[in-house]
Amino acid sequence: MTDLKQSQSIFDRNQPKIKFGVVVFPGSNCDHDAYYAVGHVLGQDVKFLWHKDTSIDGVDVVILPGGFSYGDYLRCGAIARFSPIMKEVIAFARDGGIVAGICNGFQILCEAGLLPGALLRNECLTFVCKFVNLRVENNQTRFTSGCSKGEILQIPIAHGEGNYFVDKTTLQDLERNGQILFRYCDADGKINEQANPNGSLENIAGIVNKEGNVMGMMPHPERAADPLLGHADGQKIFRSIIRYFHSMEYGKSFSKVERS
Repeated sequence: MTDLKQSQSIFDRNQPKIKFGVVVFPGSNCDHDAYYAVGHVLGQDVKFLWHKDTSIDGVDVVILPGGFSYGDYLRCGAIARFSPIMKEVIAFARDGGIVAGICNGFQILCEAGLLPGALLRNECLTFVCKFVNLRVENNQTRFTSGCSKGEILQIPIAHGEGNYFVDKTTLQDLERNGQILFRYCDADGKINEQANPNGSLENIAGIVNKEGNVMGMMPHPERAADPLLGHADGQKIFRSIIRYFHSMEYGKSFSKVERS
């Protein structure tokens, strides 16, 4: 098992650090987890972005963390979608900026129209909190390049509304475009009903937009990033993002993000 010190040195310390911004909404409860994962475990630059902020200048990656933004009133993410910061996040994403929504962040991205579909009440009608197995469906993205196709990741979930749903036509588009990143599976990588913790359509656990720069996933990679806690598969999502930037020719600074 890799210890924390080794984990922090995964990336060359001479390489420029990526600047992450973690949005904090009223009711967010995984913001500090995300901050710790990218800042302390992976040694990148990170700052909090308050929901009332009207600028995200200087940030390379935006993370919308898990939690219960605005108490999940109306619908999960329905109010947060109208926070002042979201106007900037939407503009950032539409200009090619990288955005990752985790759990409640995934719900917010769907409400904001940055990702297709909706997250419905769990089929079991109860809150589910446990480790699950995820099969990597597409490793040719900015969020999964550090994984192998078909690899099984162990990452926890904690949600009451993680039942992903889209219409048939949109599902076909997601399949055809390779936008489905993760599916719930059993320990052998098989996709079946028993491995589906929330009733999500086609066992979908995470997707990316057609342009490839906005990801949403219900499982919490930030909670499986520190080897000291016994699980580190979540690091692979964050490492993939970091490697994406390091693979591009920015010189010594990422202050000007090249949009794709």
